[in-house]
Amino acid sequence: MLSPIQEYLEKLHARYASVMDGHVADYIPELSKADPRWFGICIATRDGHVYEVGDTRQPFTIQSISKALAYGLALEDRGEEYVLGKIGVEPSGEAFNAISLKEGTGTPFNPMINAGAIATCGQVLTKDGKTRFQRLLSYLGGIAGRELDIDEVVYRSESETGHRNRAIGWLLRNFEILEEDPHETLETYFQQCSIRVTCRDLALMGATLANQGVQPLTRKRAIAAQYVDNILGVMATCGMYDWSGEWIYRVGLPAKSGVGGGILAVLPGQLGIGVFSPPLDAQGNSLRGIKVCMDLTRELSLHMMNPTATPRTAVRLSYHGGEVSARRRLPGQARETLKNHGSSIQVLELQGGLIFATFEPVMRHAIQLSNAGCRHLIFDLRSVVTANSVSLKLMADLRKRLSASGVEVVICQPGSLTSRLLEAGVPATSIFATVDAALETCEDALLMSVTGASWRPARALELWECSIFQTCTQGEQRILERELEKRTFKPGDLLIRSGDSSEEMYVILEGNVEVQIMEESGMKRRVDVLAAGMAVGEMAFLDNSPRSADVAAMDHVTCLVITRIWFTGLSDALPHLKIKLLQSLLKEVSARLRQANTEISALQRA
Repeated sequence: MLSPIQEYLEKLHARYASVMDGHVADYIPELSKADPRWFGICIATRDGHVYEVGDTRQPFTIQSISKALAYGLALEDRGEEYVLGKIGVEPSGEAFNAISLKEGTGTPFNPMINAGAIATCGQVLTKDGKTRFQRLLSYLGGIAGRELDIDEVVYRSESETGHRNRAIGWLLRNFEILEEDPHETLETYFQQCSIRVTCRDLALMGATLANQGVQPLTRKRAIAAQYVDNILGVMATCGMYDWSGEWIYRVGLPAKSGVGGGILAVLPGQLGIGVFSPPLDAQGNSLRGIKVCMDLTRELSLHMMNPTATPRTAVRLSYHGGEVSARRRLPGQARETLKNHGSSIQVLELQGGLIFATFEPVMRHAIQLSNAGCRHLIFDLRSVVTANSVSLKLMADLRKRLSASGVEVVICQPGSLTSRLLEAGVPATSIFATVDAALETCEDALLMSVTGASWRPARALELWECSIFQTCTQGEQRILERELEKRTFKPGDLLIRSGDSSEEMYVILEGNVEVQIMEESGMKRRVDVLAAGMAVGEMAFLDNSPRSADVAAMDHVTCLVITRIWFTGLSDALPHLKIKLLQSLLKEVSARLRQANTEISALQRA
């Protein structure tokens, strides 16, 4: 099944696929050979799930995107204080290749311009028998989650034409920012920029930064945790060169671009974005890449300055219909059917703030459940504090998509979100005030689909059809019919009132009754529903305790009345009949206790 997020990316890709503005970089001759039609978009979550569309597996050279990542290795090698003494972190407001050094000290303004990036290379150590470049290549590969290589042709082209960068290198040596002959450092820099990556790699590199330096696929630490914020900081302020201020205003994500056509962006704590499109704007940034990122952050509310909840898992609790059922008492056969087939009803109780990053894993989970046989999915929103319009629209789209594949999706306990869900496209028939009502609807549909008939009796039952009397002989049933009173109730009538003595119990022959308790608010809450064939009030009757709840008729109800006087008299008159009735009652109580234990276990997994 196509995810709503995947479909969105495909539409976004189609929106800009025909845009051919901008120019492919040609100051490095080999870069000019890139096909301007190449275009890929990738989103990678911090747990490693990737959404991708277009030319996401097309290799290209990383170019200046490597600057941000190499800065992390320099910090690990030298420490923050030492590196800050060599390279500043202030935006320069100038082009990426400007010969821009601070007056007096010769310190580059930041590690994102060429001067700062060359200085950064000089801070990476030769170590463990490996050259600077070998360590940089391995470091970037760890962040991408795979082994990377170098485009030798591009490297030679950069080295042969990099006269401006060589001039910068010698200026850095003049001010002792580089402490040795700059030749080897410059060649390392040219090689570093010539490392081959894909759009997918960029997204996963971003996800590694979003995941505090742990690569989401390999689960290995790729960047020292204490320096992730430093990298993101310079990306946010300097990563898009002299368009950095406009970028952070319009897009709002730490990012780094490269003249190879790539853009790497990060929503800290949540996800990484990779976009690849070779045609560049006047600042040297991918023109289509900027348009895509602007739309992504606006349409998915990804701007890091948005006042959204701190991302955490949105699923507080999950259980299925074989573990927890609606508050009503079903006949034994229906209970057994739910026990055996209840996993086709899945409940996801959500929590906290719903935004793109917190609801995206929920959608993946929902699609996995549908592929595993779920046919009824309930979203319980009781613990949801806030939800932005993006998450609600995704919820509505998911409901429509799953419905088309045969999965009924309903939403319960939405509270103040009800009107916004309706506006997002969720029909009123799919929204329920309580999880009980949602479960009941899904259970009825499941029982009908499995058995082919409704479990609700369509007529008044005979005595032998009631569970308490099913072990009685025909002679005993005739005695019961002769000696027990039939009593009828109109809708709303109380069969039992809370606090009264328990001198009678009932066996329903026709209709349904609701067990209610009074809450502190003064409102009555349903705790159980009983249908024809079931006993009512038996617990208090058996232990001779006061009634603990009201029991009201939901429709026209006919009952048999078992009085305490009659039941006590069976000890002498018909002891075998009394034993049968007690055994049937205890069997029913035992089944309810087992179900209660299953529900408690399921609901304690939070």
